[in-house]
Amino acid sequence: MQSVVNPSPLHRIDHLLTDVPPIRLFLKRDDLLHPQVSGNKWRKLKHNLLAARAEGHNTLLTFGGARSNHLYATAAAGQLLGFRTVGVVRGDEPALLQSPTIQFCQQVGMLIHQVSRTAYRSKENQAFLAELQAQFGPAYVLPEGGTNDLAIQGTAELMPEILTQLGQAPDAVCCAVGTGGTITGIAQTAPPETAVLGFMALKGWHQTLDPTRPNLIYQTDYHFGGYAKTTPELLRFMIDFEARTGILIEQVYTAKMLFGVLDLARNGFFREDATVVAVHTGGLQGRTTP
Repeated sequence: MQSVVNPSPLHRIDHLLTDVPPIRLFLKRDDLLHPQVSGNKWRKLKHNLLAARAEGHNTLLTFGGARSNHLYATAAAGQLLGFRTVGVVRGDEPALLQSPTIQFCQQVGMLIHQVSRTAYRSKENQAFLAELQAQFGPAYVLPEGGTNDLAIQGTAELMPEILTQLGQAPDAVCCAVGTGGTITGIAQTAPPETAVLGFMALKGWHQTLDPTRPNLIYQTDYHFGGYAKTTPELLRFMIDFEARTGILIEQVYTAKMLFGVLDLARNGFFREDATVVAVHTGGLQGRTTP
């Protein structure tokens, strides 16, 4: 798998922005890992694909909504590496098939199976999974969002890459959080002197400190209304960031995280001249602008 995707670059970007507090800000460009299987989705899939191949599977079966980055990445990875793919889609409305994500998945060979939202809630039920495998044949099952122990093994490789590229331990590593697989992997391999900041993309998360990992801190004030929600302020920030840096971001995860990092810096959260690494987790297929 490493012959397909090499470590992503680390770019310093503070000099490309204006009104930035005196921190050394770097962006870990996981959006550049692969044109379709980019960001944390590649890292989550990597060891699962190795396991699927080792177990003799030729089919991947997974779950997601009509705009799912995970479905998109799994379909692309299947085409790239020779796996048949089946995507179980939340919702049985015919209009969902017109989603650009679903259309891409079908174009690269993924078989789309729509189920009602009620049935979709059984996605972890063994009887439901057995029914799907009886219908579509034996398959390696990937969870919604792609997060499992093997996924975390892949995301844990982020921190050693950062340490090698930077040549030192950063003061902080920042990452958007959805299902939590990427931030968990980073926290597992982060040195104790590095704060690991997880910026929640979902509304209603109240945990701010993980007692088992004292350097892992969740930031809950930058969800902008909840998952896939946005505001004019966030979209203005996103457009301005892209204009100044030339780096595309998206509004569901990375834009929220970067907005939060700079807001924290302006409010004195980081010490002056702190080295801060923000992880661009990809997902650009879901990018929209006004």
